[in-house]
Amino acid sequence: MKKKKPNKLKILNDPIYGFIQIPNSLIFDIIEHPYFQRLRRITQMGFSNLVYPGANHTRFHHAIGCMHLMQKAVQVLRFKQVDISEDEENALYIAILLHDIGHGAFSHALEHSIVDGISHEEISLKFMRKLNDEFDKKLSLAITIFEGKNPRKFLYQLISSQLDIDRLDYLKRDSFYTGVTEGNISSDRLIAMMNVINDELVIEQKGIYSVEKFLIARRLMYWQVYLHKTGLVAENMLVKVLKRAKELAEKGEKLFSSTSLNYFLSTKISKTNFNDKTLEMFSKLDDYDVLLSIKEWTHHQDKVLSLLSKMIVNRKLFRIEIQNNKFDKQYISKKTDTISERFGLNKTESSFFVFSDIIINQAYNSNKPIYILNKKGKIEDIVNASDQLNLQALTNPVIKHFICYPK
Repeated sequence: MKKKKPNKLKILNDPIYGFIQIPNSLIFDIIEHPYFQRLRRITQMGFSNLVYPGANHTRFHHAIGCMHLMQKAVQVLRFKQVDISEDEENALYIAILLHDIGHGAFSHALEHSIVDGISHEEISLKFMRKLNDEFDKKLSLAITIFEGKNPRKFLYQLISSQLDIDRLDYLKRDSFYTGVTEGNISSDRLIAMMNVINDELVIEQKGIYSVEKFLIARRLMYWQVYLHKTGLVAENMLVKVLKRAKELAEKGEKLFSSTSLNYFLSTKISKTNFNDKTLEMFSKLDDYDVLLSIKEWTHHQDKVLSLLSKMIVNRKLFRIEIQNNKFDKQYISKKTDTISERFGLNKTESSFFVFSDIIINQAYNSNKPIYILNKKGKIEDIVNASDQLNLQALTNPVIKHFICYPK
């Protein structure tokens, strides 16, 4: 009896866009790959669910949503006589699908604690090259676009720019799952207004108000969600826990952890030694490894590790103070002394409990402009094209200083 071939043209049901179609069998096979399936076990928003209980959606959700929006963008641009070949279309789907595949557990926390000096974009590229070998070089064009090396500039801008498909999905998705309506942008309208002039991605004049709303929504989502003080504290505490665990592991201390997490705790990983073995270990590391370990570390004999772990597990988070100016050294020192005394910690240990840093929010970067195509066929920067006076203000980065310490 002839073996029945599996149907690879599946349809997924998404709570935001409804039915999403997988366009072809190559895309289906990439989605089925263990590297991509790992994204189901990585939350899109790290510890934001400690603030917004609904924010449990994953990187998998987001990547599939991006692919769907890219299908719409290709449709719109072709309708406007923009020439996109079948190969380019497929490469766009692959590049946007894999743009976040290099994210580690809890999204950004890993980049600042147990993996040093290599960004998630660089790890994404390593994954793409590995998949390219497995899929008979069928990802080569997608990689060229992802790296910004394709002569057709707009293809890269759809993947990475100030108004790219990635942002159109995550703002809408994060707004939906957190319930913060300020981020609810009209991605359909923005895509419908896209066009290409001299290989540059532009938005037609009619879409100018949608772009304004998009920029303001982005600014509000950063203050209200991504840089929310509680989420900020939780993420910083997670970084401190992982840093402490790494310190102990490097000294030869026995720590409970999964094989993959143990590899990253006991090995110094940087850009130079991030080899195939490291990538394989990274592909097995997700939120579950980290959470399970933190739960176990609550019983560890190291006071710093167990205290921080208990605080995270039981959501007894630090207090945070945020202000426009730098915190006074004396003020930080006084806080450190109080905490050292309270918990019986030495100077090194107390640096895990009292720390300061900065946050930056820049809603619009004028070095990578969003271009508006006016009625006369000329393109100009949204800041000049808009009659919204406060758009100019959005180009200035807002920098705030914060200090964290136990309540």
